[in-house]
Amino acid sequence: RAMRPAGPAQLVRCGQKDELYRSGLRSGTGAALHGLAGAKKWLEWRREMELLSDVAYFVLTTLSGYQTLGEEYVNIVQVDPSKRRVPSFLRRAIFVSLHTVVPYCLEKGLLHLEHVVQTEADESRTSQSNPALGLSSRTLIRNWIQKQVGDLTEQQKKTVLQIMYVLKQCIPLLHRLHLAVFYISGTFYHLSKRITGITYLHFGGLQGEDQSIRSSYKFLGIISLFHLLLTIGVQMYSFKQKQRARQEWKLHRNLAHQKKMTKEKTTGRHTRCTLCLEERRHTTATPCGHLFCWECITEWCNTRTECPLCREKFHPQKLIYLRHYQL
Repeated sequence: RAMRPAGPAQLVRCGQKDELYRSGLRSGTGAALHGLAGAKKWLEWRREMELLSDVAYFVLTTLSGYQTLGEEYVNIVQVDPSKRRVPSFLRRAIFVSLHTVVPYCLEKGLLHLEHVVQTEADESRTSQSNPALGLSSRTLIRNWIQKQVGDLTEQQKKTVLQIMYVLKQCIPLLHRLHLAVFYISGTFYHLSKRITGITYLHFGGLQGEDQSIRSSYKFLGIISLFHLLLTIGVQMYSFKQKQRARQEWKLHRNLAHQKKMTKEKTTGRHTRCTLCLEERRHTTATPCGHLFCWECITEWCNTRTECPLCREKFHPQKLIYLRHYQL
């Protein structure tokens, strides 16, 4: 029977079929853990049980040298970059690790690092306020991460948080870019297979049908790539808008703070009555231009007809009550 490179349709159906069987295995493992240990342990170890199920699926198939159920369903086999031999055990082991263990470690590591940096950056929060931190800090690696983060300066912590945000935004975009490239080229459906160079050969089939399907997938890849570029543009515009809003808020806050400080200083220096030494009430001006409380200056004028500050003589009738006066 003729063997030729597998087309995108076979690779997509293979991936979907494998995902279906992996989902069933995860569901069964989760149900077993839920029945044996209860809902609390199931929620705590759910992600780890999913990882264990995926690793078991690929160890029993790919790593053992057999076809996966999805590969058997579409009648394709794995080959190395030479397209003449099946992948070596090391190449298959690297693929299984990249496909299952590495995404789990990356996700957990980023989440824990982000949590530790945010906790260290916020002085009002402590590790006692979050019991999950105490539980997650038992391992040696997490303790090492916590120690390294504790040695960072505030600016470095902010930089790390920004890098974490960029990574969280870029990882899904990278997967979408890889998928769009797959639709166009029709070679690597999974990023882990692209890294390890594992491709597929297909047994039998009509060449004409495969070419027509490839053309459809190329068109879909171009649309996906355009949509990805549009998404990146929208996210960059949104990021710039947020940065601008944050800068405007900081400027507004600084101006408000300066205005408040200026007002407090002005209040402390210029809005006190020199007679009662309190803030002026019903501000009143003397003919020489000095300001006092209405009650204070009128009471002063009952005994003396001169300004308390410059001693200039004036008649009480010359006092001017400043209505709605504010300094």
